[in-house]
Amino acid sequence: MQSRIVGLAPAFSLFPNLNTPHKTFTFHQILVLIITFIAYASFHASRKPPSIVKSVLGPPPVGSNSSSIDNGWAPFNGTEGTKRLGELDLAFLSSYALGMYFAGHLGDRIDLRYFLVFGMMGSGILTLVFGLGYWMNVHTLGFYLSVQIVCGLFQSIGWPCVVSVAGNWCGKEKRGLIMGVWNSHTSVGNILGSVIASSVLDLGWGWSFVLPGGLVIVSGVFVFMFLVVSPHDLGFEEPGKQMEIEMSLGENVEGSLSKHEAEDAVLLETVVDESLFAIGFLEAWRLPGVAPYAFCLFFSKLVAYTFLYWLPYYLRHTAVAGVNLSHKTAGILSTVFDVGGVLGGISAGFISDKINARAVTSITFLALSIPALIMYRIYGSVSMFINIALMFISGLLVNGPYALITTAVAADLGTQDSIKGNGRALATVTAIIDGTGSVGAALGPLLAGFISSRGWNSVFFMLIVSIFLAGLFLVRLAKAEINEMRSGELIPSSDPQS
Repeated sequence: MQSRIVGLAPAFSLFPNLNTPHKTFTFHQILVLIITFIAYASFHASRKPPSIVKSVLGPPPVGSNSSSIDNGWAPFNGTEGTKRLGELDLAFLSSYALGMYFAGHLGDRIDLRYFLVFGMMGSGILTLVFGLGYWMNVHTLGFYLSVQIVCGLFQSIGWPCVVSVAGNWCGKEKRGLIMGVWNSHTSVGNILGSVIASSVLDLGWGWSFVLPGGLVIVSGVFVFMFLVVSPHDLGFEEPGKQMEIEMSLGENVEGSLSKHEAEDAVLLETVVDESLFAIGFLEAWRLPGVAPYAFCLFFSKLVAYTFLYWLPYYLRHTAVAGVNLSHKTAGILSTVFDVGGVLGGISAGFISDKINARAVTSITFLALSIPALIMYRIYGSVSMFINIALMFISGLLVNGPYALITTAVAADLGTQDSIKGNGRALATVTAIIDGTGSVGAALGPLLAGFISSRGWNSVFFMLIVSIFLAGLFLVRLAKAEINEMRSGELIPSSDPQS
């Protein structure tokens, strides 16, 4: 991505030793990955409270003993309570999906550090405002819907920014594994948000929003102080650019160009290409592999976000070994799904790097997740141990392809040969893929809210059908990868349709 220098982060003035040559490229690469990890983990931590407080806001479980915390919160505690909660999820996720397309387009054109911090501050403030509804005794549905809509727009800024920055600093070698580890920020944020929101739930559900909202704001200050968007800002070459220089030198016939002239030629070509070529939205859709992966993520994210927003509620309303769990226990227990998701994202990235086949890896995880969900629904209530084990396996298999597609695959597609490795396309491609997935993410929790009134078997059937459809979109790409593996000439996965 083109360097858009409006001044380095303030920390580099306060701590001169952070500048080159005191610190190496590897040091700053690791620092950027840590900063973006913290940033997006805080985003996800602030998304988790709505799922944790569902069991408090909504109608009480059938046959439960009434208590003050089980009386619910109007307008979510009536006979249509689960539908109202589903509409709340839809308000956030639909605006998030819509905002994602615009955020990616803007992210390729303005300073990403300022843009990311803007999104984090807005997200934190809106999360705090939602929590204030508890102390202000607000029972108007429009208030909560409005807050969620605006918050979704701010949240949509996060993902295109962090993926673009990480893509600037990471080359293609071992991208699946590196981004698989890095993408665990999603699950880590979910776990952190669940633990924080659950731990203070007995004090009043407003605290479950205030603390995660404050976490995003504090993390935003940290990002503003330390984040460096591009290696160029510190005088480094982007990963892979040094190889281009060496190739240019190798093609230099009889020394017709000096070393410095060859280097300048490559760098000048990069500046010209990136400054003139900010890829268009429709053009990005036509890039090889973008549409199949985007629609696959639509259904994959539908499943993942249904668990994200409804798993604590499901655990609260489903007896485990004949016992109904408390609000706090259900919220904390739901983190097991995200713990499995951490391993799933890392495993999918590692495997896809080893076999050099992103589509084959994704479709394998999706196929295995179908029997895992069936087993969890049938046997999850037998005992706590079986529930935890099957929830962990389900999280691993469901989140594996979701993590792989939103990170390594998106980075591959945004830097593929057909656009000459143009980094300025990365945020747009990332926004298209994750934005399309976010439409599914908005639909899943809404459908769960309506379908759950007919029974949880219907919800699980919806999830299984969605996984099946997600796999269908990758069949052609997977066949191509398998044929290439058989021929022993598997090409880099950055151009999946070649």
